[in-house]
Amino acid sequence: MTKSEVHAPAPIDLEGDLASLPGDCARMAPHWTAPDRVLSRPVSPSLIHGVTVPPKSARLLDAMSDYGD
Repeated sequence: MTKSEVHAPAPIDLEGDLASLPGDCARMAPHWTAPDRVLSRPVSPSLIHGVTVPPKSARLLDAMSDYGD
């Protein structure tokens, strides 16, 4: 059995500014990994069917302004 190490999370700096962002990202980077390869392929439009949107969601989106308004 291997021994797991537990580290306390870094304190949250709610008053931080953009200058602290690179350091925050560097501390988070080891926790987030990206796959070496993405195995997705384009899907033919003929295979996309059966998408439904609840009426409440459709009304909400319809009431939103377009980007740039």
